[in-house]
Amino acid sequence: MDERLDSASRLAAVRAEIAAACRGAGREPGSVTLIAVSKTFGAEAIAPVIAAGQRVFGENRVQEAKAKWPPLKARDPGIELHLVGPLQSNKAREAVALFDAIHSLDRASLAEALAKEIARQGRQPLLFVEVNTGGEPQKAGVLPATADEFIHQCRRSHGLTVAGLMCLPPANEAPAPHFALAAKIAKRNGLALLSMGMSADFTAAIEFGATHVRVGTAIFGERA
Repeated sequence: MDERLDSASRLAAVRAEIAAACRGAGREPGSVTLIAVSKTFGAEAIAPVIAAGQRVFGENRVQEAKAKWPPLKARDPGIELHLVGPLQSNKAREAVALFDAIHSLDRASLAEALAKEIARQGRQPLLFVEVNTGGEPQKAGVLPATADEFIHQCRRSHGLTVAGLMCLPPANEAPAPHFALAAKIAKRNGLALLSMGMSADFTAAIEFGATHVRVGTAIFGERA
């Protein structure tokens, strides 16, 4: 990434890379949704990216998103907001109210809380089950061995519509096997969406079927 470029230019470069990766994988560029991850960046940094035509954004924390996004969405109602970080069950009410997609469904208590709020508010955000493909103890996500049962539990016990899977490969491992594993789990559970790939590896994720890529640094620059 060239730090001399402005965010609109970096956004255009990322979009071009996505299109090239899709062509290489025999896919339509429109089959991949770019989520511009704006965590830690304020409205002044986000506004030029919106002006350049980006409409899908990602945030890691409910409180941060709640503080900065309502005014931005009021000015541009077409914006779609995704929660790509962990979610506490006691924040389910705010998350369902604010986000159009939640990528971090990973435990029964959260499934129960989300089901309750979805029914209460009448909103239906896209739900992604987070899979801890590397089995990392410090990371959220269900383990691959229990993913099928958890997806079934979300559907059967909580009445949730699970749209897809999200994964975040270990930083010190090649991402391709993790993307392949997530794609395999999604396929056998009839899930059409795959949230995988970030600034360093989104082109590889596209090869393995990613429908949503979460790109922050390559668009907004390095975080402080």
